[in-house]
Amino acid sequence: MLTFNKNYFGFAILIFLIEILIALYMNDPFVRPYLGDVLVVILMYCFLKSFLKIPVLTVAIVVLFFSFTVEFLQFLNIVEKLGLGKSKIARTVIGTSFSWIDLLTYLFGISIVIVTEKFWMKTQNKVMIFNHFKNLK
Repeated sequence: MLTFNKNYFGFAILIFLIEILIALYMNDPFVRPYLGDVLVVILMYCFLKSFLKIPVLTVAIVVLFFSFTVEFLQFLNIVEKLGLGKSKIARTVIGTSFSWIDLLTYLFGISIVIVTEKFWMKTQNKVMIFNHFKNLK
């Protein structure tokens, strides 16, 4: 179950750096609020897959559940209720404003993950089959 996958870890680092750049330099009505949310679920997925050998759909559902939970906590105004309203880190990490659209961006991000993984697995299987027949000669 525990593993280290350098490919997923590399993707996680890359997406994390992109997220930092978005947070620091983007203040527009699309990239920061929407693309950032799509990327954050992909980041979490890649990070988990870096260390856990768990099926794609299981990790995708866990990430989606976690994302929805954080959004629900925003609905409950949890940052203020915990007395962290003045903490810029807490306000940034947990967030302070609930949005139904955020839930859709999370779904879109996880959909990208599932479609990409399905395509990747199909491609990997074709390569394995090709190599198998190549080695028979």
